[in-house]
Amino acid sequence: MTLRRRVLLASSLVAPAIPALAQPAGMRPLLRVGVPEVPPTLEPARELSNVGTRVTYSMFDTLIRRDFLGSPDGGGSGLKPSLAVSWERNGPQELVVKLREGVRFHNGDLLTAEDVVYTFTSPRMFGEKPLMPEARAYFATLAGVEALDRQTVRFRTRTPDVLLEQRLASWCGWIVNKRAYEERGFDGFSRDPVGTGPFKLRSLQTDQRIVLDAFDDHWMGRPTARGVEFRQIPEAASRVAALMAGDVDLVTNVPPDQVPDLARRPGIDIRSVVLANAHVLTFDERGPMMGDKRIRQALCLAIDRALLVETLWDGKAVVPPGHNYPEYGPMFLTGRPRSYDPDAARRLLREAGYKGEPIVYRTMPNYYTNALRAAQVMVEMWKAVGINAQLQVVENFAQMRAEGAQIGNNSNSTRLPDPIGALWISWGPESWFQVSGAFRSTAAFNAAGRALEAETDPQRRRALFEAMLNAWEDAAPGTVLYQPAEFYAVRRSIDWRPYTFYFMDLRPDNLRFG
Repeated sequence: MTLRRRVLLASSLVAPAIPALAQPAGMRPLLRVGVPEVPPTLEPARELSNVGTRVTYSMFDTLIRRDFLGSPDGGGSGLKPSLAVSWERNGPQELVVKLREGVRFHNGDLLTAEDVVYTFTSPRMFGEKPLMPEARAYFATLAGVEALDRQTVRFRTRTPDVLLEQRLASWCGWIVNKRAYEERGFDGFSRDPVGTGPFKLRSLQTDQRIVLDAFDDHWMGRPTARGVEFRQIPEAASRVAALMAGDVDLVTNVPPDQVPDLARRPGIDIRSVVLANAHVLTFDERGPMMGDKRIRQALCLAIDRALLVETLWDGKAVVPPGHNYPEYGPMFLTGRPRSYDPDAARRLLREAGYKGEPIVYRTMPNYYTNALRAAQVMVEMWKAVGINAQLQVVENFAQMRAEGAQIGNNSNSTRLPDPIGALWISWGPESWFQVSGAFRSTAAFNAAGRALEAETDPQRRRALFEAMLNAWEDAAPGTVLYQPAEFYAVRRSIDWRPYTFYFMDLRPDNLRFG
């Protein structure tokens, strides 16, 4: 059987029509969401993943909010007020933010400037031993945050930072309650957090479910659902079966091969979006043979990404030109090749003296949509150029990155519409890859990235990004596969729009029930 034929194999799903939504008359509905996994904790800067932000986005607010609803393509590059009603630049290194009056946390406390200062200056992300050093990368330019009065906060950066407003609207910008954090500590707050979002925690059952209750004192108004239940259902077929049985109202991570059948079912809508996120492979330079960049480069060149998109994603995913995305706007680099060159891969393997030693790819089966199927196909692609590729299925990231790791997988999101918010945060000095030592060939990459952080001239910024991207692709600590399409199956009576992020926005302006 040919490689293409093996990739095209897909199963069909047969299930009855979905039962009507059963809720007591006159009561707001409980929204039940089937997901592959629920996060183990709920500290928003600790759970920086598709799994975590899907839940925490409803529990916390940022000072400034990305305007996904106001963007026709859902890209969310514009900004709008949230916990801050206004903000003003006082030069290239200072921003003054005015807080919204009367905002309450889930514990009844009023939001003040002290909560904002604590969020950004406490040992959560800063200090000699920050609790979450990887989160610090989102605010790497920050020099100080101070309360000017009860409702006014001044942010200062150590260098000019054209992205500060975007940083405040991004991951790790969620505001926490100072009193609750100090009382409960890092681990206690992670299990029982206090934010200002439209939903508050009722219960967290590890590896099972998270239940949220509506926070009717939310500053945007009373939520349209009385609560939300995120139910962990790892297998895609089981999630879909739960939807068809009426046990859940919305399911995420629907495999593309099941979309056509589901779309024909009465009472179900399929809603999809290409994510501002890329599935990537990671190559650990500490692993056997992985210290030679020619082997890492060969692994990149042997992958036919167009075939993966055509056969696994029904053409709906997008292959970007490297770690380089149109949402960067004027920073997007045009004309870069999407490299697939098996002959060049074979040549590099010969030059590296590769003798057919085993190279193992470890992946989790359900964390990323199509991860296992893509892995099976890529193993065959690598074998076709002479790489003795072997596949291991593991349960979590710790097993994937355990001693002897060679190839793993990950996803990189465009947290800010700029290379600093994607390539640099994902792979820079504060990232797991550099901190762990998995990415060692960093000199040229880090030099360009640090210069880019402080640069304000658009042309020089673009040139520095090109230098940083060239250095990353030459070092090959990983490679971009594609931007996945995310498919949701939803009861037709639910008016809800997915975003290009894994944020599941359940605020009143994006969730209504028919």
